[in-house]
Amino acid sequence: MTIVIGFEGSANKIGVGIVKDGIVLSNPRRTYITPAGQGFLPRDTARHHRRCVLDLTSEALQMAAVDPLDIDCVAFTKGPGMGAPLVTVAIVARTLAQLWGRPLLGVNHCVGHIEMGRMVTGAHNPTVLYVSGGNTQVIAYSDRRYRIFGETIDVAVGNCLDRFARVLKISNDPSPGYNIEQMAKRGRVFVDLPYCVKGMDVSFSGILSHIEEAADTMIAAGSCTAEDLCYSLQETVFAMLVETTERAMAHGGSDQVLIVGGVGCNQRLQEMMRDMCVQRGATLFATDERFCIDNGAMIAQAGWEMFRAGQVTALEESWITQRYRTDDVLVTWRDQP
Repeated sequence: MTIVIGFEGSANKIGVGIVKDGIVLSNPRRTYITPAGQGFLPRDTARHHRRCVLDLTSEALQMAAVDPLDIDCVAFTKGPGMGAPLVTVAIVARTLAQLWGRPLLGVNHCVGHIEMGRMVTGAHNPTVLYVSGGNTQVIAYSDRRYRIFGETIDVAVGNCLDRFARVLKISNDPSPGYNIEQMAKRGRVFVDLPYCVKGMDVSFSGILSHIEEAADTMIAAGSCTAEDLCYSLQETVFAMLVETTERAMAHGGSDQVLIVGGVGCNQRLQEMMRDMCVQRGATLFATDERFCIDNGAMIAQAGWEMFRAGQVTALEESWITQRYRTDDVLVTWRDQP
């Protein structure tokens, strides 16, 4: 029996989760929400995390009915992410590891999403679409690495959606992406937008610039509504993601797709990906907002896998990094394909 506590705080979510042998015992989190039309700054986000993290830790322990002495390992997000929030979480993890006399483990945020998705859904060896506010990658496992087959060459799809929400002053509560999804359901007119797939890679900066410049004019002229633009943006960027994911599946001979990351709980994206999978005789695996959105349990789960494979992070090596690619991680806990 191995119990791991995980701390996640790479962006505007702060979460503490506890996992025991593939079972999530607790997974509370808080979200830093800014006014409509605004993003979140690293300094303010870190301040929010500092206010919440100790209460969240106590809450996680109580929900799991676990004593600190029962914890076998303390895992934290090493990166990638926003510097100041990452530091906040790392300091707490280092402190608790020393107070409790437990080993420390720095976890790659992206790998945390993948391992959480694999554990919750039971997907064996899927092609992974990782979509969030800071990352957009098509991934497959091979030879001890999560290999990136394709990715964004500029902004992430979640960042594209978030910045579009600011143009229309869409609320950030509970999240701009969720509110865009709800508005898109009421859209009726499809507006042609730039579609940019370059081999296995995608680009969202052009579509974002176009819609930022044109949105107010088009709405004022009555040629479309805000709901129509939400609908059109979703259909366009999600089609790009489905196309590159299908190409990766064909290349690797895969019959499974796993969607992870905060954008992955979008029902329309799941629907479009499922349609593609049905046509290929493949299976789609996805989770809901409990596990798609950044959370502490995903760091605990990845930490559980790493710890069981004999990995630990020395205190002097427990620094954080804002740039930490998925394929930088040596995946020692998975069998060779």
